[in-house]
Amino acid sequence: MRTTIDSAGRVVIPKALRDRLGLGGGDDLVIVERDGHIEISPAPTPMSLTDDKDTGVSSAIAEADLPPLTDEDVRAVVEQLRR
Repeated sequence: MRTTIDSAGRVVIPKALRDRLGLGGGDDLVIVERDGHIEISPAPTPMSLTDDKDTGVSSAIAEADLPPLTDEDVRAVVEQLRR
């Protein structure tokens, strides 16, 4: 996909790509220069770890609201892993 930088330095990420990556307005991104290339990726969701003292099991707790995980989401990931 090809896009341009406007005079204010903004880059438009094409809608098809935003849809595939689940990106929307206001989402945080990480921009890195690496070997003369620009890498743009979704910012990781801040997490904290908690330990259950009774079971000794650690859990990751998102520090932001996340959409619910659906059966369709899980099936899509399983299919990707099978390839």
